[in-house]
Amino acid sequence: MEAKIILSSQEVRKAIQRLTHQILERDQSLKDLVLIGIQTRGVCLARRIQAAIKELKNQDMPLGVLDITFYRDDLTAIGSSPVVKETNIEFDLNDKRIVLIDDVLFTGRTIRAALDEIMDFGRPKTIELLVLIDRGHRQLPIRPDFVGKNIPTSLEESVEVKFQESDGSDEVTIINRQEDKR
Repeated sequence: MEAKIILSSQEVRKAIQRLTHQILERDQSLKDLVLIGIQTRGVCLARRIQAAIKELKNQDMPLGVLDITFYRDDLTAIGSSPVVKETNIEFDLNDKRIVLIDDVLFTGRTIRAALDEIMDFGRPKTIELLVLIDRGHRQLPIRPDFVGKNIPTSLEESVEVKFQESDGSDEVTIINRQEDKR
């Protein structure tokens, strides 16, 4: 199975910088802004954006971590022992501007689950969606506000995002799963 590199380490870094600037352009005050990353690589991406905002604005952004496992609509299909990670939101979400962050947007079902879970924590003013990669194939009416790169894919392809923190390198690859079946 051969992986084709879609974004190199340098391109990932540039995309994160561009996404950070887009967030800042929407609201310079940052007064009510909070970041929430979806486990696992959405959290890595959120931490990088948090660090970039700190560098640019010298301001610490609250960062929450969301595990959507128990909010999935396919929980019974993923097995009897799903891997549950941490959800950690230690700040009030009421009347906040949330930027919800994930690595890849595909069907929209992960984002729907994340929205359901966020609402259990409070009533935000707005929720904006940021993704590094939008690969299409939506099954729900969900659209990102901030996109690092649109990558048209087939259903036989997988998009894999790697971050130094979790995978030892930064890159985005596309893999054709049909090649495995030959």
